[in-house]
Amino acid sequence: MNERNKGLMAVVFAALVWSSAGLFIKWLPQKPFTILCMRAMYTMLVFFVVYRQEVLRVNKLTQLNVFFYAALLICFVTSTKWTTAANSIFLQYTGVAYVLLLEPLLLKVPYRRINIITTIVCFLGMSLFFMEGLDTSGGWGLVIAALSGIAYAGFILGQRANPPAYHVAAVFWGNVVVAAIGLPTFLAAAPFTTEAHLMLAYLGLIQMGLGYLLFTYGLKRTTATETSLITMLEPLFNPVWVVIGYGERPSALAVIGGIIIVLALVVRILILRKIPRSAEHLE
Repeated sequence: MNERNKGLMAVVFAALVWSSAGLFIKWLPQKPFTILCMRAMYTMLVFFVVYRQEVLRVNKLTQLNVFFYAALLICFVTSTKWTTAANSIFLQYTGVAYVLLLEPLLLKVPYRRINIITTIVCFLGMSLFFMEGLDTSGGWGLVIAALSGIAYAGFILGQRANPPAYHVAAVFWGNVVVAAIGLPTFLAAAPFTTEAHLMLAYLGLIQMGLGYLLFTYGLKRTTATETSLITMLEPLFNPVWVVIGYGERPSALAVIGGIIIVLALVVRILILRKIPRSAEHLE
């Protein structure tokens, strides 16, 4: 197997591993911040062992990225607990639309018509999640899931603005912050069963730790288009695993909204692949 195919397989496995988060979060009986604390501790261990001195490489922008990453983790796990896994993951991916909207303003890249169209379509898809109304059965979970999209956008934009040498530190210290915030809830929690310990270890060591390592390995051996398309497997398979393993079925409007969001992002990637970088932008 050549290097490119190895890279493609690594990104596929990374996306599939990431997509398992919803199912394990649903299976675990612990509160969101207990799960967050334990998962972050395991993830910190992986990053410290693998990257060592890199986790200490911090600048001012890294500190901002740590905030966004911690907010992303907290909002995703909390929303997965409070609403359906499909709502949580699809609304998180609306963060890409915020990136397309804000990147030209913050990073001085040209506006592209396709990016504006994609943003509008993603927000239309997002609106379907809220058409059934906000209620105690999942309404606030939708709000938090939408906030996770904003945090996701902030983290992506911050990482793009920061040199790659500082990227690992943002993820490591984001987990440190999450572990610290969740520590009081963790200490007050009832003793964990062996099964819960194993699931939490999986979320930290495999789903987060190994997933990141596989993704970075594959990213160096594949094109940006290939990587972007393959990572769309995460929002597609996340609710599938939850339906199969937990029996949770999203509403019809959520499914339609999620499909609209994912298709808009995939179509954008395919169109940009055919358009020269100097063309199709708004002055």
